[in-house]
Amino acid sequence: MAGGGIIACPAEAVWGLGCDPWNEYAVERLLQLKRRPRRKGLILVAADMSQFDWLLGELTPAQHSRLELSWPGPITWLVPHGGKVPEWICGEFDTVALRVTAHPVLAQLCAVAGHPLVSTSANIGGAQPARQQFQVRRYFKDQIDYLVPGALGGRDMPSTIRDLVSDTVIRPG
Repeated sequence: MAGGGIIACPAEAVWGLGCDPWNEYAVERLLQLKRRPRRKGLILVAADMSQFDWLLGELTPAQHSRLELSWPGPITWLVPHGGKVPEWICGEFDTVALRVTAHPVLAQLCAVAGHPLVSTSANIGGAQPARQQFQVRRYFKDQIDYLVPGALGGRDMPSTIRDLVSDTVIRPG
């Protein structure tokens, strides 16, 4: 992913696309591939909760506990970012979507990177997310830099998305 690379890898329910969230060029490439508007924001996925420590310091003990109890696992939380996240990640929102993955391949990628990665479903906007490697190849042909082999995590649905402050479910999973 160095130099703006984009990877495809298996995740809990569908294949995903990932890149370095701090590399604006990589994120723009990914958004163009997916035909996804920048304003929608993206999910950051991590190997463990400590990869989000820089962002979680302002949370209440109850909010921190809610995260600890749900991770690693299939819950993506919308967490206030306090201006610590670039607009190309959070879009038009004052929250950022965070998940600590339970998928071993994705977790290893984050661990090797040493920081969270962008994680978004491997599909073009409006199309079904890829559940097989061949679908990833069909959608993106040679436009991704690396396809990480592996199997999906066995979930039928993508992660649940919840707002940490209101505890509202935004997307059931």
